[in-house]
This record gives sequence, C-alpha cells and structure tokens, in this order.
Amino acid sequence: MKCAIYVRLSQEDKNKEKIDDDSRSIQNQKTMLVQHALQENWEIYNIYSDDDYTGADRHRPQFNQLLQDAKNKQFDIILCKTQSRFTRELEMVEKYINYLFPIWGIRFVSIVDNADTTMKGNKKSRQINGLVNEWYLEDISENIKSVLNNKKHNGKHIGSFALYGYKKDPNDKGHLIIDQESAEIVREVFSMFIQGYGKTAIARFLNDRGIPSPTEYKRLNGLNYRANGNASSVLWRYATISNMLRNEMYIGNMVQNKSEKISYKSKKKRNIPKKDWIIVKNTHDPIIDIDTWNKTQELISLNTKPFNEGKIGLFANKVYCKHCNYALKSSKIDNRRYLQCQTKYVAKDSCIGSFVAVKTLEEIVLKELKQLINELLDEQAISENIELSNDINTKTKRLKKDIVNYEKKLNDVTKSSKNLYIDKVNEVITNEEYIMLSQEFKNDKSKYEKLINDYKEQLVMIENQINDNKDKIDIVKQYTNINKLNREIVETLIDRIYVSKKIKETKELSIEIHWNF
Repeated sequence: MKCAIYVRLSQEDKNKEKIDDDSRSIQNQKTMLVQHALQENWEIYNIYSDDDYTGADRHRPQFNQLLQDAKNKQFDIILCKTQSRFTRELEMVEKYINYLFPIWGIRFVSIVDNADTTMKGNKKSRQINGLVNEWYLEDISENIKSVLNNKKHNGKHIGSFALYGYKKDPNDKGHLIIDQESAEIVREVFSMFIQGYGKTAIARFLNDRGIPSPTEYKRLNGLNYRANGNASSVLWRYATISNMLRNEMYIGNMVQNKSEKISYKSKKKRNIPKKDWIIVKNTHDPIIDIDTWNKTQELISLNTKPFNEGKIGLFANKVYCKHCNYALKSSKIDNRRYLQCQTKYVAKDSCIGSFVAVKTLEEIVLKELKQLINELLDEQAISENIELSNDINTKTKRLKKDIVNYEKKLNDVTKSSKNLYIDKVNEVITNEEYIMLSQEFKNDKSKYEKLINDYKEQLVMIENQINDNKDKIDIVKQYTNINKLNREIVETLIDRIYVSKKIKETKELSIEIHWNF
C-alpha cells in the first residue's frame, strides 16, 4: 500500500522567522508519521509539507498538490498526525474525507484522534472532530484578536516583521529598535522630499543607486517575507515613498490596527477608518525628528490635490499593468482622469507602461458587462438552459441507475467469490478451475469498482456545474438594467483588469477583464 504523509505547521506552534528554519513541530510530525507508516508496512509515496499555513487556508500549495495526486490515484492512503492538520473546516471534512476520498479509493488515517475511513462507525467521530475544529477556529480567532488588541493598546508591536528602518528587539519582540542601515535611507528620503524632490524622482534615484526596496531588503536579510508576488516589488515606487513620508511610526509612535481580516476563514482584509487606528505615542526611538516630520507634513498638505472629491476611485486596486503586473496609479490631466503604470518612471527599462482614460475603461467594462448579462439572461439562452437542464436530469438519473446496477453486480461478484472458495474446499471444482474463475471474478470486481467511482465523479461534476450556473445567473440578475458603473458594482463583479500599452500602428488598446462570476 502506498502512503502519502501530510504535515502542516499550525499557528499555535509556529516558532520560526528565518526562511531556512524547519520548525520543530514539522520535524516531530514527520518522525511520528514515517515511523507509523513503517510499522504498518506502507510504502511512503511522498511527504507533503505546508509551513506557516492555517488549517482553514484552502490555498496551501502542498495541500492542493496532495488533493490532485489523490484524485489521480497516485497512492492509497493519506496519513496525518490529526484530522485538524489536514483541515479544520467541517465543510472540507465532508467534501473530501467523507465523500471524495472513498470515491477515489483513498483511505484517510490520522493517528492521534483515530480517524480512519475504513472503520465502520468512524464517520460520526470524524464529523464531531470537524465540528470541534470549526468551533476551535472561531474561538481561537476571537481569543487571539482580544490578546493582540490588548498588546496594541499597550504599545507592543505585534506584526510578524518590523517596519523598514527598524528591527525587532531580540530581548523583547514587542519592542522595535533602529536598524541603522535602513534607517539612513529613511532619513535620506525625508531629506530629499524637504529639498523639493518629488516622490517618483526619489524612487528613481534610489533604484538607480541600486538601493534594495523595503520588500527586497527583508528578503536579503533572510526574513521569510511574502511579498505581493509582483516582480517589481524589488523596486522603490511612488506609493512606497508616499507611505513612508506619512508614517507616524518614524517619529516614535506605534501605529497599528489599520486593517482587519473579513473573517477567520478568509485571508481578505478590509481597511479600518483612521479614527479607529490604535496609536500609542513614544514607544520606540524615532528615526525622524519632530521638526523634519512637521515640515514634511506641511509640504504634503500643500501638494495634496483631492481626487474624485475624496472618494475612492471607481477602479481603485482593480486595474493592473499587463506588462509588469503592478497596479495602475490614478492621475488627472485637464480635468480628465487617467490610470497609468508608474514602473517605467521609477526605474530605467523596467516596463513599457500602460495608460488608459477612466472614461474609456468605464465604457469598455460597461459594454462587456451588458453583453455578458444578455448572454446569460437571453430568452433563447434560458430556453437552451432548460433543454440542457433536461439533458442533465436524464444523464443524472441514468448515472444513478448505473451506479445501483453495478453496485449490485459488485455485490454478486463478491458473494460468488466467497462461494467459489467453499466449492474449492468441498472439491466441487478443481484447483485449476478455482484459479481461473477467481481471476475472472477479480477482474470483474476491479471493473465494477472503477465504473462506480467514475460515475460518482461525473455526478459531482454535474452538481458543481449546476451550482455554478445558478450562482452566475443570481449575480447578474441584480444588474439587468445597468447604465452606469459605481464602486459597489466594480467591487462585486470584477476581480482584476489588465491593461496593455496601446499599439502604435493600430491604436488598439488591449483590455483583459477577469470577472468574479
């Protein structure tokens, strides 16, 4: 039997900060599971390991690779320390451990809590474990939030990484001390701004000198820092300089609680209004003196121009450059609003740049959205959907009937196989006949099991297709008479928009819209 081992570092036993650290928890899990597999005489197919991921995270890379390999029947058994290491969500327990794994012929085993899909009566235990783990997620989330908020109000730094210019005090991780190398760059940025340099000019100056950006600086110092995935995160940018010049932490005040997770099940965050930020004064040594700070804020206020009457832009954080994958920045020329890529302005030969008028983009998005809505809700399309639905119902009934039929055949073959052995013992048939007939029964059994599994997978796919279509129609029904976009519509319907530089010869502008439905 081939066994796949899955290990995961949970937040409560996290004890690493460096990239090349392998947590003791991971090592202990591997040792325990490998030893168990050897005792059971299971061949180890692979060890899948996710470090620094929670049990509610569905985007764990090794977890998803494990599921893909399980579907492709690369192994027979999944072995974990506990069910919660695999997942803490009851929904995922039901979907995979209790439903798809049996269909795929995969046995799930966890040592500590005795979960085993081959044991009768074990399903209720697994469901109870799933429910308890779900409650645990919610409770631990609230408890952690309460503890962290208390630390924030006491001026303790609770982030995984220190702000650029600082580092964590080795004797007190909630306290920041100045990192002289990066602090010197911070002072230089403030000095240049006071001398009259613009934010883009400062970014370009630092890039030309080869000064690592804050993101790159963390990585170069061996910190296990996860950036936003953009190749251009190695560059200093307008937004990096702008945020630095406004950050009160550089005068010794601890500023936290600027954003929060939408829920304990999601990694998505929402911004918190500035009035609700937690600011504690004089918690660490300042890098910028108060006179320099006040002068900087005065210059910023003089140069600040309200955009879109202080409201968030229609396409804010939704439009990206197709060439460098970085968010386009808003600008205003002769009372017209534009979105453009800033990468080419902060570093030489870094990006050819993208540029689009907000009004043009709005027209393109609105046109494509109307077209999509018409396609989904067109009377003819609805009629076709009804016919498709009838076909699906017919196919579903046929699949269920075939499953019942082959399950009966499988049951008959199993009984016949048992009776065959009795006939051999009673010398009703010869040993040669027994071997021949036994092989035929074995082949039939494998064939029926495969057909049953294939048909069950088809049923799952049909169910998912039906649900996806229902979701799409439910979403677009709300916008059937749309004539103008607003921020709420953009936020709801659009995941991302990619804009390419206009082709000089044809004047064509490539717009790629990724919808949320």
